[in-house]
Amino acid sequence: MSKDIDYQSCVFDHTPPRAGTTERHPVVVVGAGPVGLATAIDLAQQGTPVVLLDDDNKLSIGSRAICFSKRTLEILDRLQCGERMVEKGVSWNVGRIFNRDEEVYSFDLLPESGHRRPAFINLQQYYLEGYLHERSQELSNLDLRWRSRVAGLVQHDGYVTLTVETPEGAYELQAEYVVAADGGRSAVRSLMGLESKGRVFRDRFLIADVKMTADFPSERWFWFDPPFHPGQSVLLHRQPDNVWRIDFQLGWDADPEAEKQPERVLPRIRALLGKDAQFELEWVSIYTFCCLRMDQFRHGRVLFAGDSAHGVSPFGARGANSGVQDADNLAWKLRLVLQGLAPDSLLDTYAREREYAADENILNSTRATDFITPKSPVSRLFRDAVLQLAKEHPFARKLVNSGRLSTPSVYEDSVLNTPDADSFRKGLRPGSPASDAPLLQQGRPAWLLDQVGNQFTGIYYAGSPDDRANLHLAAALAGDGIPVRTVVVAPAGRAGAGMLEDAEGLFANRYDATPGSFYLLRPDQHVCARWRTVDPQAIRDAVARATCKEMEFA
Repeated sequence: MSKDIDYQSCVFDHTPPRAGTTERHPVVVVGAGPVGLATAIDLAQQGTPVVLLDDDNKLSIGSRAICFSKRTLEILDRLQCGERMVEKGVSWNVGRIFNRDEEVYSFDLLPESGHRRPAFINLQQYYLEGYLHERSQELSNLDLRWRSRVAGLVQHDGYVTLTVETPEGAYELQAEYVVAADGGRSAVRSLMGLESKGRVFRDRFLIADVKMTADFPSERWFWFDPPFHPGQSVLLHRQPDNVWRIDFQLGWDADPEAEKQPERVLPRIRALLGKDAQFELEWVSIYTFCCLRMDQFRHGRVLFAGDSAHGVSPFGARGANSGVQDADNLAWKLRLVLQGLAPDSLLDTYAREREYAADENILNSTRATDFITPKSPVSRLFRDAVLQLAKEHPFARKLVNSGRLSTPSVYEDSVLNTPDADSFRKGLRPGSPASDAPLLQQGRPAWLLDQVGNQFTGIYYAGSPDDRANLHLAAALAGDGIPVRTVVVAPAGRAGAGMLEDAEGLFANRYDATPGSFYLLRPDQHVCARWRTVDPQAIRDAVARATCKEMEFA
């Protein structure tokens, strides 16, 4: 495929099943949306053969998820799709809040420099799916099968049998593990008699994708009770290709079918843009806010990810971002278990960590929904008072909630973390996602996160009199059963051969690094331990803890 292809019109060839054979695979992923594709690609890149099934043979229609966070872009960098996302997408850091016809305040989600990726980009979901699909075709150990519907699932001791229906008939497929990434109406979840539980909010929203040429800046604009849509809220986002996303709150009594008709949609858009505005309507959808999740994301040898496991309201961009972060958490754990380098119990930590993340997202989405759509006169009075105060008083701005935008979870209480034994004033505590930082590599610009991922990585900060001895000790860790590769960062002007130079001092600041400090990162780039000195046995113990190997936890 070329970069300019119309991904909404893609129809993919179906590969007939291999008649008369019984297939056995390490992993089968169900669902070729963003989460399923990301999971399958991550596994394949780490050397794990994977089969990816989808009951359709085309990518998503309409923009759907459009807002992708800095952390998600960093994950997609490892999947070799991040650069294309940023090149095509609309980057933004600034949002503005309006009350009626007045701007209340603005915010900047990435006010400091020295970051490779923006706080967010806006990009239609079908582009993400298209880029991921192209990447999947480059991996010989990833077998993507379209028009393959999972119609049956039976768990056995040591494997799962799937019944797969295709246009040529049904066949059986065996897998050591199954990842269900087949969306909010998950067939796998239904086959297993499971459900998502939670809260459905009594409100409806209209999404309109509008193609037009406009001079609005690349910012997130949110209105409470605007004069062009009184009593409700409106969100405006710019996308590539001169497409703008507009969300109109409609209220619970709105007729979903009637509100999708052009004669109802077009007047709403003209009220916002002006009666003489020239535009084309590309896509329209009606949605209801829901915050749901499964009680458990792991059921034996079946692991649930993305919307099949959890769902949140769109404001805050927490759906697709959290799903990609599910994939990021799961792939390395599956790989180590399949290789016999970690016990099966490591997969339980996928469920615990991502259930915690889902609860965070649901809490934030619920609070946003309650603020955007107050359900009583008292809650509306509170909201209106907060908006009035926020124009002049910074304390009130913390109470305004137009959708707390997606941030990566910190697994602070994870059993995989090794608690600090040394003193750190700040920096990234265990459980935190690693922060990127600009560096120099042989005098040329480089980024820290390009040097880490897919394996355990140690980051050593040089400048200590004991550098030579410390680096010798760290080098020995590369030969362990679960190897630890060490990256060396040195202060400005002190980088020797093979070292990265912290020329701007941002690495030292973000990691609270002093000469001799050592950070241990998991393969998903989350910190799992840190020390002020290099202790090979402490590092090995931390790796064992981070893989549930030979460790007992209270």
